[in-house]
Amino acid sequence: MLLRIKSGKTNIHLQVSLKLSLFISIAFKLTCRHHSSSETEIESERITKIINDHPFPNHPLHLTLCHQIPPVVLSPTFVENVLGRLFAAHSNGLKAFEFFKYSLLHSQFCPSSDAFEKTLHILTRMRYFDKAWELMEEIRRSHPSLLTLKSMSIMLSRIARFQSYEDTLEAFERMEKKIFAGKKFGTDEFNILLRAFCTQRQMKEARSVFNQLHSQFSPNAKTMNILLLGFKESGDVTAVELFYHEMVRRGFKPNNVTYNIRIDAYCKKGCFGDGLRLFEEMKQINCSPTLETITTLIHGAGVARNTTKAKELFNEICMRNLLPDIGAYNALMSSLIRSRDMKSAASLMNEMETKGIGHDNVTYHTMFLGLMRAEGIDGVSKIYHKMIKRDFVPETRTVVMLMKFFCENRQLDLALNLWSYLLERGYCPHGHALDLLVTGLCSRGRVREAFECSKQMLERGRHMSEAVFCMLERCLLQGGEVDKLKQLDQMIKKLQAVLPPSTGHAVGIHTFTDMN
Repeated sequence: MLLRIKSGKTNIHLQVSLKLSLFISIAFKLTCRHHSSSETEIESERITKIINDHPFPNHPLHLTLCHQIPPVVLSPTFVENVLGRLFAAHSNGLKAFEFFKYSLLHSQFCPSSDAFEKTLHILTRMRYFDKAWELMEEIRRSHPSLLTLKSMSIMLSRIARFQSYEDTLEAFERMEKKIFAGKKFGTDEFNILLRAFCTQRQMKEARSVFNQLHSQFSPNAKTMNILLLGFKESGDVTAVELFYHEMVRRGFKPNNVTYNIRIDAYCKKGCFGDGLRLFEEMKQINCSPTLETITTLIHGAGVARNTTKAKELFNEICMRNLLPDIGAYNALMSSLIRSRDMKSAASLMNEMETKGIGHDNVTYHTMFLGLMRAEGIDGVSKIYHKMIKRDFVPETRTVVMLMKFFCENRQLDLALNLWSYLLERGYCPHGHALDLLVTGLCSRGRVREAFECSKQMLERGRHMSEAVFCMLERCLLQGGEVDKLKQLDQMIKKLQAVLPPSTGHAVGIHTFTDMN
């Protein structure tokens, strides 16, 4: 009996010991994983800054990458992180392309479709279509599995935006016959083509494609919702309803995506009552409203200045066993701000942080808009410094909005602080931000600072606008700073030799004759 008890105790101790060892092992692995993730983030940020700051096109980037990035660190996650940061940072697309090619040459891992898509997105956003096609051809030969519907969508959407209707159809045909050769195109590919026109609000073209090809590619519910979304984005509620009835006549049953689009169309036009009517209709036909449905209605309540209904809808999220996400919080915040209830909006922002939801660019952008109207520079400055302290980097539209606000309110030091902060974090501010900053600085006689900011932009391989260059040109000439002007002129001409031409960009010195 005693032996059994001792044996039992031994087994218990053994089980506890094994569980403890297992717990320690798991904890150690999680700690290492977290540490590894943190190191990847830090290293990604460092490499992004190196790439963005690299003088372009004076020195080859490839040599820098060889010195700074050992092939062993080129994991798919690392490459994706760097490319994602380069995209957000508005980096020169050729630099991103060079980095991706470096990863293909030196990585022991197979590249991911996400990394390829990010590179493609960066190139097409800057209209480097020749390079984008070159990349697709290379991937077709070396890693055909990376070619996805998303990569097709990125390419076609940008061509639809920047080139002609015929160019977009030719690109679709090139995809079918060459890039995706051997793959039979069906409804999914047809939907991608339609989406390319619809996202650019080119509904005449989208309708034409649908009428020409719908017999060849059998439309499905997603096809009809894409077209419906296109009509909604064009801001025509009547067209949305007409097409909705057409899709019903064609035998397609509306789903919650269909209703979300129609509700959003009404809410954006201030027809909140019609949005609520459709919300009730969904319940009656057992078409379950989603979190997106309720978030859209909260936005609609804000447009209608009905804060009470916005709060009621927000509370209904939990009643429907859904969890409010950052989008729902942002919608309620927007509704509060439209009613000029800044105190409640600030409280909601604190609640988001307390609940671990955090803040995204929409949160900050919405808050800045409200503070600009309600409290002016003091309120904006307070939230701006909080944002910087948290190392949050705002997106382009928020950067441009802040830069404009700072310059219009004669807060040029804050504007320069924002510019420097973005550069320190490895970002190359958008051209519109430079336009606003240089204009503000020149109007206050701070021409040397305007010159330095313009130089920093050009050094990173990004154009400056012709209008701002002409203004800076006049100011530098008036101040006798001909050498500085020559320096900018040389940098612009070097960029012109390697970047695709684009309207509105500076072409160099042209307003005076004697530079000797």
